[in-house]
Amino acid sequence: MSNFIINGGEKLKGTVKVDGSKNAALPIISACLLTDKPSILTNVPDIADIHTLLSILEFLGAKTEYKNKVLKINPKNLKNKKIPHKLVSKIRGSIVLLAPLLARFHEVQLSFPGGCVIGKRPIDAHLHAFRELGIKIISDQEIIHLKAPKLTGKNFSMTEMSVTATENAIMAACLAQGKTTIRLAASEPHIQDLCLAINKAGAKISGVGTHDLTINGVKKIKGLTHKITSDYLEVGTFAIAAAVTGGHVIIKDARENHLDSFWQKMKEVGVNFQHRQNEVEIFPSSNLKSANIKTAVFPSFPTDLQAQFAVLLTQSRGISQIFESLFDGKMNYIFELEKMGAHIAYINNHEAMIFGKTKLKGCPVSSLDIRAGAAMVLAGLSAQGQTEISQINYIDRGYSNLTGKLRSLGADIKRIN
Repeated sequence: MSNFIINGGEKLKGTVKVDGSKNAALPIISACLLTDKPSILTNVPDIADIHTLLSILEFLGAKTEYKNKVLKINPKNLKNKKIPHKLVSKIRGSIVLLAPLLARFHEVQLSFPGGCVIGKRPIDAHLHAFRELGIKIISDQEIIHLKAPKLTGKNFSMTEMSVTATENAIMAACLAQGKTTIRLAASEPHIQDLCLAINKAGAKISGVGTHDLTINGVKKIKGLTHKITSDYLEVGTFAIAAAVTGGHVIIKDARENHLDSFWQKMKEVGVNFQHRQNEVEIFPSSNLKSANIKTAVFPSFPTDLQAQFAVLLTQSRGISQIFESLFDGKMNYIFELEKMGAHIAYINNHEAMIFGKTKLKGCPVSSLDIRAGAAMVLAGLSAQGQTEISQINYIDRGYSNLTGKLRSLGADIKRIN
């Protein structure tokens, strides 16, 4: 096991380039199994979740080659095997393997996926979409077992704007017979990137970027050749890192329209920034003000930047409120921030009040999930003294070379065993 050691108080300065989006890469890698032709993906982030997914593909008989953020996948010899729990327990995103495996083999068995412990995340939305497309559900409490002699297009509404359920519905509908209309579809940037990647391979998806998708099924698609879109969650994390340290940072490969709600809240708090084509510059900011945030599906404030933004609110004057509308366990990091001196009223699993401004002091804390871990890093950067963060395996699942990037900006951070 490794920990991070951070000596806080350094103002971040310089330029950093973010990597490709984890949340885009995982479903696009899975979509490469929709065909038996080779695929080439670029800008694939070098993170633990990617390597875990590739180990699953290798278990199924696909050949993979990953080097310098370029991933080559040859699924010609893919086999339909029950995917055991030990392979999927580390990664929630493995659930998006269901649709491409169904399209290839008309049957799939997958143990219930694992990943971050951030509250209950049932698969009802996935099963609803699959039923609408003519898929038989034979699941029990341990295995997701699906059968589909054929996939049939249909007009239906999602039960909720679930990202991964929408991704599964899109991939299944691409090779279904006839036309499918999916209403109440999630529309996050990584879903748009998935649609773009599959369309370039021969799929026919329209309405991309909206909550209403129309998909005309095709008999087959080609191998995918695609550059993974940049990670807007990494952009937001580095923007907050600059703001909480009073730093001056230019973030490359940052697309403004991926984070409209986030940038509005940054402006409301008083952070000075300027957008240019595919980059954003964060200027030193003082006298930060309180703000209220409520997470929701895109284009609203992203749940995966809620914990990081809370750190910024501890350094803002006044009373701020946070309402987490999507997950039950997303606010457990609050107790770690309180260890560091933050003044926070934890109301329930979804609500909290932050009283700022407070001086944070370094101490041992834990990373409880990917984004909570990032929040602890941000807190350590802005705190006085030394912070040691344990369970950083969570952080490694979502951020590529985080210590190297922060050190290039002047942070005093290192990994120890």
